Amino acid sequence: MFAILLHFGVTLVVSAHILLRRHRLPETRVAWLLIVLGLPYLGALAYLLLGQTSIGKARIRAMQRVMAALPRPECAAPKADVALPGQARGLLQVGQSISGYGPVGGNRMQLMADSDSAIDAMVADIDAATDHVHLVFYIWLDDGNGRKMAEAVMRAARRGVACRVMVDDIGSRKFTRTELWRQMAAAGAQTRTALPVGNPLLRMLNGRIDLRNHRKVLVIDDSVTYCGSQNCADPAFLPKARFGPWVDVVMRLTGPVVRQNQHLFACDWMGNGGDDVTGILRRSQPAPGAGFVAQVVATGPTYRDAAMPEIFTSLIFAARSSLFITTPYFVPTQAVQAAICSAAYRGVEVTILFPARNDDLAVGAASRSHYEGLLDAGVRVFEFQPGLLHAKTLTMDGEMALIGSANMDRRSFDLNYENNILLADAAATTALRARQEEFLAQSRQISAAEVAAWGPVRRLVNNALAIMGPVL
Repeated sequence: MFAILLHFGVTLVVSAHILLRRHRLPETRVAWLLIVLGLPYLGALAYLLLGQTSIGKARIRAMQRVMAALPRPECAAPKADVALPGQARGLLQVGQSISGYGPVGGNRMQLMADSDSAIDAMVADIDAATDHVHLVFYIWLDDGNGRKMAEAVMRAARRGVACRVMVDDIGSRKFTRTELWRQMAAAGAQTRTALPVGNPLLRMLNGRIDLRNHRKVLVIDDSVTYCGSQNCADPAFLPKARFGPWVDVVMRLTGPVVRQNQHLFACDWMGNGGDDVTGILRRSQPAPGAGFVAQVVATGPTYRDAAMPEIFTSLIFAARSSLFITTPYFVPTQAVQAAICSAAYRGVEVTILFPARNDDLAVGAASRSHYEGLLDAGVRVFEFQPGLLHAKTLTMDGEMALIGSANMDRRSFDLNYENNILLADAAATTALRARQEEFLAQSRQISAAEVAAWGPVRRLVNNALAIMGPVL
């Protein structure tokens, strides 16, 4: 009798907590209720460990103090006479409402040819640095590209450049235990880990372990920044080599948007116990020259809830003629899926490109559960064949583009700290769209007939994992 009462008591209390939590999507509540009701005790334990979206009260307070104290980048809105495409002003306002970075003009960009070229360009810029090098990577590997970057940082530190290097404590856990990591510190670079786990058992009592800093940010001398999907690693990505090569897209940017990425780095660095870099943010910025309008869009557990799907749906609903998306992980909210289908139904040419081989089998299966709805709406669905297409890009109407670290999945929506840049420029969007078309030429189109021919076992697996999508 006691065991029965305990079971019902635990189930009731945890279920009530799920239903009473603020800012949770209905499908997330349903998924957790199914787990708690279907797996007695184990489900309740899983929810207590993984059902929260808090990094811990102390860390939240530290992050909030840093963000409140740091001087904001100059972000005067583009003048009324600045030519902005279509619905850009409203979309840029949405971006500003999320992380506070306003649209700034006078930016220029260079799209890197491939992953190795991106690393080579970063190394060249680090070698040219005279004041500071600021780096955040989710994953840094001790491989060819990882060593190139580390050696460049060490060269810069030895000649007196202030080098601040931060990696995610779980994403780069093996790297922080290598001799190379220690050598960077010995050369004079300041090294830190984002969201350190420490004792896992104690960590679980004060915030989720798997809330991670997924950002990839490089800022050099407050004049150059990089944004994209690439971690600091070779395309072969040896820990998951059988899915490779990993194919990424990276932009090199100059102009006022660099200061916004600098501010974002400062939030991460100081919020994780790094030294005070406020002085850099107080330096005057040169007057912007010719260039396009852009803004940083940053999201994470201490930002507004559901911010990342909000910017995605805003862009998708604004599309009038074309929408092209590449994402390796697709576990959308109902709103994002509906927005994509709605765009296709109203006549927008919608193309989505996924990897044929996904390193996360559960996420890959959940992604495919959405194919039928997309195809029924008229969305063109393709799977990239040569490797794992890791690029996270969106182009809209040949006028606006979004590039960065955020996937279209629940981790990027709710759990990870992400960084993206929203561009309002035809030339930059055209360049990114051309890269998307290159990927398309190496992809296979998925037909409605092919999906209809899937057997019941495959459908069962895909749909069952899709139900668990909110907790993947």
